[in-house]
Formats: sequence, structure tokens, C-alpha cells
Amino acid sequence: MISKGTFLNVVDNSGAKKALCIQVVGGYRKRYAKIGDLVVVTIKALRSKRRQYSKVKKGEVLHGLVVRTRIGITKFSKEQVSLFENGIVLLTPQKKILANRIFGSILKNFRYTKYLRILSLGSGISN
Repeated sequence: MISKGTFLNVVDNSGAKKALCIQVVGGYRKRYAKIGDLVVVTIKALRSKRRQYSKVKKGEVLHGLVVRTRIGITKFSKEQVSLFENGIVLLTPQKKILANRIFGSILKNFRYTKYLRILSLGSGISN
């Protein structure tokens, strides 16, 4: 679960490496974000090789979509799916995907959301 103050890995090629969650989007008193939720983040670190050509700058405030959490999710078959890191994909202010490539696999659950394009940008699909 992602809450305010959580450091997140950015898993796309927008140029950011680390981000800090400053707000969970989704209503009054929503405290935690899970896979598929929106968060407001600020960029804390950039990737060293893409620093000059980065699409984002350090300190910039953006929206992000949570694609991986360490807690994971529980499926209908009572199966627990957890991942190794807390990861997000950065979005533009119009809620479009900022990058054109996503590192690592993406959960199959994004097939049934409005962010279907994330599956085609990811390198693989996991349960």
C-alpha cells in the first residue's frame, strides 16, 4: 500500500528514477493507494544517462499510476500476487502516459481499466 511520504520507483523511460508520493487521489480521507490508483508525486532523482534529455525535471509535481506494490493484491481465487518494489508510471496533466516504454512486467488487471495502453508498452504480462 502506498501512502503519503512513500518513495516510489519510476518504471518508465521518462527520465525519472525516484519519486515521492505527496497525495493519494480519489476522495475525501483516502489514505492508501493500491495497484491501479492515482497518486500525486514529486520527482526526487533522475536517471544518470537521461539527465540531459529527460522529459521531467527534479522537483516537478506530476500524477502517477501505481503499477506495482510490495503488498500486492488478492485475486478472486484467494491467490496473493505481490511484487518486489513499489513502482509507478508517470502521467501528463491530461492523464495520458508520459513515456513510450515501461520496464518490467505489468499485471493483467490493467486490461479492464482505462489504462489499457500500459499493457502494450510493458515488456511482459504477469498474472
